[in-house]
Amino acid sequence: MTSTSPPERILLVANRTCPCHELHEILEARGAPGARVVIVAPALNGRLAHAVSDTDGAFTDARARLATAVEHLGDAGIEAEGIIGDSNPLVAIEDVLAQFSADEIVISSWPPGRSNWLEKNLIENAREDFGIPVHHVISEYGLDTPASSAA
Repeated sequence: MTSTSPPERILLVANRTCPCHELHEILEARGAPGARVVIVAPALNGRLAHAVSDTDGAFTDARARLATAVEHLGDAGIEAEGIIGDSNPLVAIEDVLAQFSADEIVISSWPPGRSNWLEKNLIENAREDFGIPVHHVISEYGLDTPASSAA
């Protein structure tokens, strides 16, 4: 693949930010209608639930978010499949890349000040760790729902 050709395999990392218009736009611009798109949604758990190894709620929530994301991307003409990943998004990306050789990664997060992922330098760390192009999309989808700031 040359640097000007569209990616054939895109890994999308999204928590509570999908579906959103900005994400559809970047995926379409990146060639997603003809690419294989895999969405990984980290199974986020609260500290207490994590401490007592209660992951059922985190997996149920991630599964529901994935179903919504896959459906909405499909409605936009972007065929995608979903995977529930580790609560640490870097570990989730690494796990998926071990099975899915993505040409690039698209990370969707909430804006600065609302995103735990940005506070923990997820975008920069992914660029350093994985050696493939990483694109960042800021979404406001889901900001009005009561939850943590983990996207």
